[in-house]
Amino acid sequence: MSKFVIQVTSRAYGDTASYRAIETAKAIIGSDHELTKVFFYQDGVSHANALLCPASDEYNVNQKWQELSNTHNIPLICCVSAALRRGVVAEQEADEEDLMSFNVKPPFSMAGLGELITGIETADRVITF
Repeated sequence: MSKFVIQVTSRAYGDTASYRAIETAKAIIGSDHELTKVFFYQDGVSHANALLCPASDEYNVNQKWQELSNTHNIPLICCVSAALRRGVVAEQEADEEDLMSFNVKPPFSMAGLGELITGIETADRVITF
């Protein structure tokens, strides 16, 4: 059994990377392997934006990540620096920065790049989208 970390650097919408990342995560979970975490970095932090409102017949990436995490207990971690730079803000950061609102809810969480490094050190494979 191999341990995997998925790193998502592509934006939530605009190409097929989001869909491929989620489907790869499902495939890892459905195999004899372990997905230890998903780390969202650079434009990938847009996946955590709870205010994404795709049309009802479109793929809702935020919702799909939430379902995956809640069902399989997979940590969804956003790089806090990349997120704040792009207006993707969790409640704690909104309080700390005295912002009027936040748009990230659990199961997404914020952390530094050290969280990605720790995941890489303990993983057998890292897949980036």
